[in-house]
Amino acid sequence: MNTFAKIVIIILLFASSNGIAQDKKVQKAVIKTSIECDHCKECETCGGLLEKTLLKTTGIQMITLDQEASTITVIYNTKKTDLDKIRLAISKLGYDADDVKADAVAFEKLDGCCKA
Repeated sequence: MNTFAKIVIIILLFASSNGIAQDKKVQKAVIKTSIECDHCKECETCGGLLEKTLLKTTGIQMITLDQEASTITVIYNTKKTDLDKIRLAISKLGYDADDVKADAVAFEKLDGCCKA
């Protein structure tokens, strides 16, 4: 094998190992929540609030609300945030997040239909 071929192989190995390392910093989590009403995605209080607020949270890249399963799927960067911070952010919006209970003051501000 000539020197050029060896260099190309080394570059490819380095690039692929860096790609793998970068992928590990992006994680997906499914968080059980207290959202149970049938219009939460459209509701200004919860659907819009969740998206607008959580997407502004450092490290959160994407959220998907599944009101039927009462879950929020979160794609986040582990270098910038962690699950505890995400759960706390959801709690501060008035919703349970796994074992973190909803902030009582935030819960009281929700529309009646959004209080589970």
